[in-house]
Amino acid sequence: MGRTMAKFGLAALGWSLAILAAPARAQVEEGPYWASIRAEKVNMRVGPAETYPIDWVYRRPQLPLRVMRREEGWRLVEDPDGSRGWVLGRFLARERTAIVIGRGLAAMHVSDEPGSPVEWRLEPGVIGTLGDCEDGWCRLAVGERTGYVRADRLWGDGEP
Repeated sequence: MGRTMAKFGLAALGWSLAILAAPARAQVEEGPYWASIRAEKVNMRVGPAETYPIDWVYRRPQLPLRVMRREEGWRLVEDPDGSRGWVLGRFLARERTAIVIGRGLAAMHVSDEPGSPVEWRLEPGVIGTLGDCEDGWCRLAVGERTGYVRADRLWGDGEP
């Protein structure tokens, strides 16, 4: 009987600690934070419910979005063009991605050194999986190609 009560006591303590820790986790994800589209088609609405009109339809899996706020299952997001609206959270992933911005081709270098050889050139609008960013350079994987791109040519890096 004593062991059973102790087991339940420890379980209750564990649940209490988990409940107390939950608000801390929720605060970290309150926003802003980076996310990416995980579906083939995502509707952006003018408000946080399916009864609100659709303002935009995204057809770009992995497109990076800045999550500004959470409301129940909805996320207020900002896209690379600055448009803001609400999307269902289940259509977003926490995978960090970036999109090439600016004019002209962006050089993808072998390393994060300014004079390193250029292996590929990326058109604006190309999306890749974002790695670490340091000293103005970000590691970017586009398909099976990986290299370093200047951070000022990417949207989706840095603090959201």
